[in-house]
Amino acid sequence: MKKILLLMLLATTHGFAQKTLFYMTDHPDSVRDFIEHQTKIDIIVPTWYSVDENGLVSGEPDPSVMRVVKQRHIELFPIVAMFNKSGSHVLLTSEKAQDAMIRTLVAACKENGYDGFQLDLENIAWTDRDALSATVKRIADGMHKEHLQLQIAVVPNAPGYPGHSDFSKWIFSDWRGVFDLKAISDSVDLLCLMTYDQHTRWTTPGPVGGWIWTNENLEYALKMVPREKLSLGIALYGYHWYAGNPEAGGKEPKPNVTADYIGGKDVKTLQETYGAQVQWDAQDHSTYFYFYRDQMREWIFYTEERGFRDRYDLAKAQHLQGICAWVLGQEDPSIWNVLPERK
Repeated sequence: MKKILLLMLLATTHGFAQKTLFYMTDHPDSVRDFIEHQTKIDIIVPTWYSVDENGLVSGEPDPSVMRVVKQRHIELFPIVAMFNKSGSHVLLTSEKAQDAMIRTLVAACKENGYDGFQLDLENIAWTDRDALSATVKRIADGMHKEHLQLQIAVVPNAPGYPGHSDFSKWIFSDWRGVFDLKAISDSVDLLCLMTYDQHTRWTTPGPVGGWIWTNENLEYALKMVPREKLSLGIALYGYHWYAGNPEAGGKEPKPNVTADYIGGKDVKTLQETYGAQVQWDAQDHSTYFYFYRDQMREWIFYTEERGFRDRYDLAKAQHLQGICAWVLGQEDPSIWNVLPERK
């Protein structure tokens, strides 16, 4: 911890520059946030495209976003996404499907002036690890031949193997284990480490991306990924945990602790409605509060200015390429105080 604090101090003193990458959906709130804060964004990654198992890429740009990007000269890397285990396996093992995908990505870049694409391929079995690495290389090679770039978002996977618990085995086999960080980083131009969703609706309440967990995953990634190719993920949203319907989804009542995404505006509403005391977890550098409704305690963990600043400074201290923040439209407005204006 002392080493990290020293690096943060040195980075602040020397003014190390880093790039701010923000993800954006097609929701009006997300688009409006991009337009409002365009002067603090270096790279925009909108969720405009998806791909199926046959390599068919579907999607199109938002004209209002394109106007701002061209006017401000902001780097633009739309996402092409797939979250389908069986479909991903077909795509990753079919050169014909990959060729169709590459042709469409290149054509879309040339037609719309994109700098490249970002891959977001998740929920893939760990047994497709080598196939994913080979496919990423193939797509990257195809993009590079046309002087375009390829980025990828990856699930953090420290310590690199499944643990003892059933949850640890599941999260590795279905999410973490497929990403060979060394092989992938050798191919792409930027790797966005999604250091968020440490705790989710599948887990007990806790920080979306706690400080200790974030640092463990960053240190693990840096063993394989060059600093100049690595961007640190920061969650702009939160989670709200509560007791769900015990009778949902089955014949017999079962424990049903669940959670939903929650954005900054809704966080503020609940905090004010129930008079909750906002608290700071010094160990995990995370903000949270709880309140009672119907005699039951509900928990909210989220990112505000202090938590965002710590992670932003961590990326700077580690001399990373920058940060990648998910997602515009969900953030606490205070996070914009941290970021400098683009020159």
